[in-house]
Amino acid sequence: MGKNRLEAFSDGVLAIIITIMVLEMKVPHGVHLGDLEPLLPVFSSYVLSFAYIAIYWNNHHHMLHTVHTVKWPILWANMHLLFWLSLVPVATGWMGENSFASVPTAVYGVVMLMAGVAYFMLQTAIIRTQGEDSLLRRAIGSDVKGKISPILYATAIATAPFFRWASLAIYVGVALMWIVPDQRIERVLGGSADGE
Repeated sequence: MGKNRLEAFSDGVLAIIITIMVLEMKVPHGVHLGDLEPLLPVFSSYVLSFAYIAIYWNNHHHMLHTVHTVKWPILWANMHLLFWLSLVPVATGWMGENSFASVPTAVYGVVMLMAGVAYFMLQTAIIRTQGEDSLLRRAIGSDVKGKISPILYATAIATAPFFRWASLAIYVGVALMWIVPDQRIERVLGGSADGE
């Protein structure tokens, strides 16, 4: 099977996830700027999650440029990733609606951690099916960011019951670390990823 169907399905799911998240924000009742204040936690959590979904979309797009043939391990690893990403709207809404309370903030971290693990599993499935000399294997190298991210998520989850704002700072930090699409793949492809 070619990768186009997998990519199109994934793009559709991610677009729906973003749509669900924005629909969670309720229109304020009132015409004054002060009427927006109750929405600030919900909006802040939306912005963070929107950034995460955009990061996953960008890096997923780049990673799929290295795939030549899609086999069942890639299909199921991709579905596993989409499962965890589909929980982002629930975790986002719960965290925002409760003004970043400790338990929802920790649960948000669990969802982000599991999405990161699922992304790693997809990456591993691609390398296994494409071979150890594949473009993706050459591109990821030692994958320092990929190894640091789960440690940071676990730290944020453990910290949430005591210092929820520190947990949020860690989530923002991880997002900032990944905000630029993975340049390693573009370098290996010689810039052809931009043209596809």
